[in-house]
Amino acid sequence: MGIWSDTHWIESRAKELGFDLCGVVSAGKFPELERTEEWLARGFAGEMKYLSDPRRRSGEGAFPGIRSVIVCALNYNTDLPKSTDVPHLPKDEEPRGWISRYAWGDDYHEVLKERLNELTVVLREHFVEPFAARVYADTGPLHERIFAKYAGLGWLGKNTLLLNQQLGSWIFLGAILTTLDLSPSLEEDALPPPDLCGSCRRCIEACPTQAFVEPYVMDARRCISYLTIELHGAIPEELREPIGNHVFGCDICQDVCPWNRRARATPRKEFRPRAFASSAETARPGCDEPSELSSQQVRQDTGDASEESLFLPRLEWLAALDESEFRRIFRGSPIKRTKWRGLVRNACIALGNSEVHPGGTGYYRITELLQRLSSSQDAVIADSALWALSRIQIQ
Repeated sequence: MGIWSDTHWIESRAKELGFDLCGVVSAGKFPELERTEEWLARGFAGEMKYLSDPRRRSGEGAFPGIRSVIVCALNYNTDLPKSTDVPHLPKDEEPRGWISRYAWGDDYHEVLKERLNELTVVLREHFVEPFAARVYADTGPLHERIFAKYAGLGWLGKNTLLLNQQLGSWIFLGAILTTLDLSPSLEEDALPPPDLCGSCRRCIEACPTQAFVEPYVMDARRCISYLTIELHGAIPEELREPIGNHVFGCDICQDVCPWNRRARATPRKEFRPRAFASSAETARPGCDEPSELSSQQVRQDTGDASEESLFLPRLEWLAALDESEFRRIFRGSPIKRTKWRGLVRNACIALGNSEVHPGGTGYYRITELLQRLSSSQDAVIADSALWALSRIQIQ
């Protein structure tokens, strides 16, 4: 069996294992890796010091002896409404927050890792010569999206994400770095997929915090995902109102992208929104999607008054969680990355941006909760709660 047919065989087996896309690229230095240094020098990484790891400058840095990278992708899109489709709820409805679509279900790191490990086992059964391999599921010093571009999986869009014509940017990327000398999916003289963003600027213009300093360049310090997940301290006051109801991540630049509007939904249950019985010890995965998002159907999607969901969760529920509840509820979820303090901080900011008003549903409970949080020994939580109180008490 020839080298090229080996590569084709790998792509075929990856899809049999559940991956939606797979491609192979020879390890090397790509122009985008060089430009990363300038991006870091401009301070755009904020507190994400791990992005300065010198091993990120090449595949060799991440895995000495590397010859090839097998890049795989999983679709995580669902048929539930996008953040930009969700209408404002009636004023007598309890305020709800937005959690990024990728975090509704199980931790994608673990889902990816399991499948990548399965593919590695298949490789060892197929290739007779000894080889080394290392799996990365968005967990190491590797720019997966850059390798994915040169493996033929898509182009890097103006929102800095990998875009695929069929799946848009609703994809998780993982990679197997190996010493196997595999022919790339794209022939030697073939160019990577063309940039099909064209003159579109929807992602840039839709960003409420103006995180895109220019097409293809994002200042992460202004990105809602960074502010609600990676930033450990207080959210800068001038960015609190633009955050809106986001409590974990942001989908806006993806939700407005025309390529994502045509992307198909995944049948995988792992990425459906988790639902929780309020008094139960464990989560119940999956919940029915509404065809239209009326306030009644929001309640249906979250089950009933005794259940909570990661699709449009009640902000009061999130802000009232204690640390032990946070650890229990978000075990095996990407949301654990923001930690309890971060989630409560974010919920307070979102409450300050909500339409809570005197006489509205839950107003007095919410103000009482915020007053209690404003006395927290954690200065970040206390400051966020005070800011929220100052906003809802003057409406």
